[in-house]
Amino acid sequence: MHVIELDRYLSELADNNNRAWFVMNKPRYDILRTEFLALVTELIAAISKFDPLLAQCDPKKAMFRINRDVRFSHDKSPYKTNFSAAMIPNGRKKPSEGGGPAYYFQMGDGRLFFAVGEYMPPSDRLKAIRQHMIDDETGFKKLLNNKKLKATYGQLVEEGKLQRPPKGYDPEHPHVEYLKLKSLMVWTEVPLKGLLHDDVKSRLVSGFQDAFPLVTWLRSAE
Repeated sequence: MHVIELDRYLSELADNNNRAWFVMNKPRYDILRTEFLALVTELIAAISKFDPLLAQCDPKKAMFRINRDVRFSHDKSPYKTNFSAAMIPNGRKKPSEGGGPAYYFQMGDGRLFFAVGEYMPPSDRLKAIRQHMIDDETGFKKLLNNKKLKATYGQLVEEGKLQRPPKGYDPEHPHVEYLKLKSLMVWTEVPLKGLLHDDVKSRLVSGFQDAFPLVTWLRSAE
């Protein structure tokens, strides 16, 4: 896809976030959306080589709409200023639906952001993940020490982390700090400037493969 043109379009959309401008520039949007779909399709094929389950993912369902849900937001801007997709075996799922670990990325605001794991899963799913930390203490420790995962992403994301251990869990457990997490995922970002289509694709495939041990561990949590 034309990364420079996408970044330019989204930057202009951020400055003109209204329906009139969007309609006037709809032909540009349609071309970029088609190119983005092609990128998502290529990514699914590439990821499926190390994660065969992802071959089931429908690229069209993986893509997020550009329209914002403004019903409960003070910001009434109608459009998102990024293109994004979340790839899981059965298509895109909302966190509340407990769709399992996802490969997510977005392009916009001059950056390529990508993440892997489960963001704010529903309570029953989070409970299963926490129990898996306890039951598979050795495996979880091995995951945390995975060299490629740490090199690419650093530590697990702590956004929304509880101040105290969740009720019913041992405050002295070796993984108590991770039991406090409300998401189990990693993320990072790189500047879009200077990247071409193949650069974006290779960076994402490499990053997603580095996080595959996290996907595997989460899928084993039942």
